[in-house]
Amino acid sequence: MAHNIAVIGGDGIGPDVTAEAIKVIRAAGVDITTSEFDLGGSRYLKDGEILSDETLDELRSFDCILLGAVGTPEVPPGVIERGLLLKMRFELDLYINQRPFVGVAPGGTEPHDFVVIRENTEGPYVGEGGLLREGTPHEVATQGSFNTRFGVERCIRHAFELAMTRDRKHLTLVHKTNVLQFSGSLWQRTFDEVATEYPQVDTAYNHVDAACIYFVQDPHRYDVVVTDNLFGDILTDLGGAVSGGIGLASSANLNPDRTGPSMFEPVHGSAPDIAGQNKANPTAAILSAALMLDFLGERDAAERIRAACAEAGTGSTTDVGDMIAARVGN
Repeated sequence: MAHNIAVIGGDGIGPDVTAEAIKVIRAAGVDITTSEFDLGGSRYLKDGEILSDETLDELRSFDCILLGAVGTPEVPPGVIERGLLLKMRFELDLYINQRPFVGVAPGGTEPHDFVVIRENTEGPYVGEGGLLREGTPHEVATQGSFNTRFGVERCIRHAFELAMTRDRKHLTLVHKTNVLQFSGSLWQRTFDEVATEYPQVDTAYNHVDAACIYFVQDPHRYDVVVTDNLFGDILTDLGGAVSGGIGLASSANLNPDRTGPSMFEPVHGSAPDIAGQNKANPTAAILSAALMLDFLGERDAAERIRAACAEAGTGSTTDVGDMIAARVGN
């Protein structure tokens, strides 16, 4: 039976790179049906639609969502991010953000291979806070970090389960427990308690500032990393930078309980300056599609796609897509 995929090409280079990802999936022999959804900054400028509840209900019926990129210079920052991306994360309960990093860090010689698990529905991103006396010299701004035992535990447990499937079986918690005494304590206590259920997994803890140094200087120390929403957002961009560039980074926004569709997207932005010029490298979108196939149980095809992406492609967007599709098909 074909996998039913919702495709949100989005803005800028998004439609181009998702088209190449779909081409490669089909070249790998996976049977999919796709439905296009016109969402993003350009759609918002046309008629004000960001993500209506009706459209969200439509998306719930799909097996997965493949997203290209969203955002246009004409739309103020935060409008599409909160109204589309965060709404999907919260409403579809995409509580795990999973990003793999394989590469050689600048100045290094040996490849690293680690995964960051980021809690995806709590922390500062829920919008707790507000402004008082806005626009005056006495303005006050507060921004809370919302953490629940339920949300923290299910994220940590997912990270332990992932570590169990990997050769090293090692998991590092990253936080800032020496300063963030309340949320940090919740994360550390939960981590320590869940760890007792996984004696096969070795564990470690790093403050987030130390982890930033180690990501650059010694990424080989990591196997699986688990952290909160904000720290994960920052660390995964750094992970991309030391693994070949953010333009090659893939990501999965997962609902492991499968009560709704999971969403897969490249980490790069919409790059409006090269939109429609057939210049964008689609590799990150193709690798995100491989993560989607993993989730759908098509692991052989996913591994073949990753192997086909290991050697850098050159040329236009379609050239790179054709090259990877040909490798997968052989």
